[in-house]
Amino acid sequence: MKIMAINAGSSSLKFQLLEMPSEALILSGIIERIGFKDSIFTIKYSDIKDKQTLSIPNHGVAVELLLKKIVDTKVINSLDEIAGVGHRVVHGAELFKDSIIINDDVIKKIESVSELAPLHNPANLTGIHAFSKALPKAKGVAVFDTAFHQTMGQTEFMYSVPYEWYTKYGVRKYGFHGTSHKYVSLRAADMLGKKVEDTKVIVCHIGNGASLCAVKGGKSIDTSMGFTPLSGIAMGTRSGDIDPAIVQYISQKENETLDQVIDDLNKRSGYLGLSGFSSDSRDLWEAVAKGDKRSILAVEKQAKMIADYIGAYYLTLEGCDAICFTAGIGENASETRTLVADKIKILGVILDEEANEIKGKETVISTKESKITVLSIPTNEEVMIARDTLRLI
Repeated sequence: MKIMAINAGSSSLKFQLLEMPSEALILSGIIERIGFKDSIFTIKYSDIKDKQTLSIPNHGVAVELLLKKIVDTKVINSLDEIAGVGHRVVHGAELFKDSIIINDDVIKKIESVSELAPLHNPANLTGIHAFSKALPKAKGVAVFDTAFHQTMGQTEFMYSVPYEWYTKYGVRKYGFHGTSHKYVSLRAADMLGKKVEDTKVIVCHIGNGASLCAVKGGKSIDTSMGFTPLSGIAMGTRSGDIDPAIVQYISQKENETLDQVIDDLNKRSGYLGLSGFSSDSRDLWEAVAKGDKRSILAVEKQAKMIADYIGAYYLTLEGCDAICFTAGIGENASETRTLVADKIKILGVILDEEANEIKGKETVISTKESKITVLSIPTNEEVMIARDTLRLI
């Protein structure tokens, strides 16, 4: 059965076509800068990588071009072979505890919580509508970033604020990167040679956006992101956890609206804010090698926050079988992994220096003497989307 896994952003469309249940990748790619005259359409299949720049005014046109390209490549005989389309949806609030087949009611519910993810949910819905129109015979499935974290207990997801904020407005910790945390924790169990039910792992999804998750028996127990993806550890441009009173203070000092201050915390903080020049980990580590003090501060600050969460989750889980690094930085920045490992050596973590230099591959990067196994696991959210789509249709 052939299934499309779709991740629609505000100006992008990431996709994979997979043969299920074998999970064999047929083709993949991304359409970037949708809505611009110089949109970039990249598609990979067999041993071919095709990249072109053209005008793609909206997601509907992007989907039409994608489906035409699939037919032109002849990787499948007909679009009718695509039985399902799985869509990443960032926020499902408390309405969705699992993935679900899309219908009009589901769409209305996703719309109803879009104010919790105004940059993401509307874009996700755009992708849903475009594929529903282009492939009316294929069943659509919504896969929520927040669903994996619905197993958190009330002590973990509640904030110590007026309880009415929760009952009236849904103010609570939701967590994100759920499909990634789920995929990596399942792979960790396989690499450890254990049943998922018997594992305690800490997943560190460290990319431009970043979050940690304590996973016990395959279920999310706690996670670092909260009501929005702004909280938790320092990221590429996001601040992570701060004293909320700073928002009012800076609003008054800089004569900015609350929205402007929140925008600063989302887009001008983290790596970018501390270093003053880049939100890219690679740029910062190059600057660190040259002794740039602010870049050193940026990577040290993030590593400390990661280590703090690992320590907290070690206590929450009452021990830990594995610490897993994933996503762009987690999979590739050996320097970041080393920095974090040095800060948690009290837990008995010892990295294998040679193995730690391996990038983008499933690897055990700790020594045999390490009390906790440390793993580097490339994430594959599209495979998780395809699995849930297959399960439901």
